[in-house]
Amino acid sequence: MSISLVQKYNVPGPRYTSYPTVPYWDEASFTFEGWRNTFLQSFKESNTIEGISLYIHLPFCESLCTFCGCHKRITTRHEVEHPYIEALLKEWQLYCDIFPEMPIIKEIHLGGGTPTFFSAENLATLINGIFKTAKKSPEYEFSFEGHPNNTTRAHLQTLYDLGFRRVSFGVQDYAEKVQNAIHRNQSFHNVAKVTFWAKEIGYTSISHDLIFGLPFQTLENVIDTIEKTKSLSPDRLAFYSYAHVPWIKGNGQRGFKDEDVPRDDAKRELYEKGKVLLAQKGYHEIGMDHFALAEDSMYNAFTKGKLHRNFMGYTASKTQLMIGLGISSISDSWYGFAQNEKELETYYKRLEKNELPVFRGHILTEEDLIIRKHILNLMCQFSTSWNHPKNYFDTLPEVLNQLTEMEKDGLLVISENSLIVTKKGKSFVRNICMAFDLRLKRKAPQTQLFSMTV
Repeated sequence: MSISLVQKYNVPGPRYTSYPTVPYWDEASFTFEGWRNTFLQSFKESNTIEGISLYIHLPFCESLCTFCGCHKRITTRHEVEHPYIEALLKEWQLYCDIFPEMPIIKEIHLGGGTPTFFSAENLATLINGIFKTAKKSPEYEFSFEGHPNNTTRAHLQTLYDLGFRRVSFGVQDYAEKVQNAIHRNQSFHNVAKVTFWAKEIGYTSISHDLIFGLPFQTLENVIDTIEKTKSLSPDRLAFYSYAHVPWIKGNGQRGFKDEDVPRDDAKRELYEKGKVLLAQKGYHEIGMDHFALAEDSMYNAFTKGKLHRNFMGYTASKTQLMIGLGISSISDSWYGFAQNEKELETYYKRLEKNELPVFRGHILTEEDLIIRKHILNLMCQFSTSWNHPKNYFDTLPEVLNQLTEMEKDGLLVISENSLIVTKKGKSFVRNICMAFDLRLKRKAPQTQLFSMTV
């Protein structure tokens, strides 16, 4: 990749797990009743056809990883597990009390935090409790995130018996100096152990999360990490950019100096080399910073144009309604977003009052819905089109005019009714999406809100 292009386009920008992005939600006009109406509409339109998704946020971690931007609570006190499980089940029941019929669940994802902080028994209590008032879709897909250091065979077996077939392990990088800097120490032995256990038990999709651009990370570190990863043959990989945003995350990202973090062309070289190695080892690029073997369902979804992206990241299947449970979780009704309270104590207090613990959100306008489709198309398929009138919007000519420079640089091709991102342009898909982001353009941030795009 041309270094000049990296320098030209490496600007702060969203990762587009949603549109509008959270800083541009219209919170002033958001009401719980408005949100309730959107998720009821979505439920009625989709429950019996495709089912709904659940994202369940399990926030507890025994130690702080300094690269992490998730909402978490650091503790070694495992007595916190039981009251949190009870709170999740109460929140779920409050939703079920509103739904007009029994929900059919197609997707469950346990995220964190560290889901495997919780005992296997408590996770079973949670999932069994959910299904006291819900049914499984015939094509359900359940997944969870596991820490290689505390995921036990009991975790894997218990969740497998409950229907989970996908597991993701956070690896980041195997270099000791990098691990020390980000406070995420785990051995290759531990990663190999949990990966082989998952394969023996029967998991059909095992994922490893890798990060480039970490403090002190070198090209040799990336090569070594990918070689070790390939020896374990995970079905899919996330190989994504470290988001260095200490102005947002506070002291958690100040365990090292800014100059210890690779920048611009040096950082991008880590990704480009990694991408080449992954391709040589049979991994296909799908979406932004994600790779999968040809046999994996994620690759199959990508080739069939069915890949989806939401607050859980990329998924191989799509539901119109996703309910988020737990602190900081974001729900998505397609027509609106709603985020839960971020503080554990406030979350508990709201539930004690029999209130759904939503504290902010956004109801999408007609324009938002059109732009959302275009950004999803670009993020999931590297292309979009406006050949149907419902996909056209008034300022589209201005958007396309803004993209002419990128077209000259060979990053995309614009035709009369479509836009296609080139192979060269895939690394700049966030920048391309920013041209469609009307809310960002109308209200440019006065301070830096996002990580760098490249």
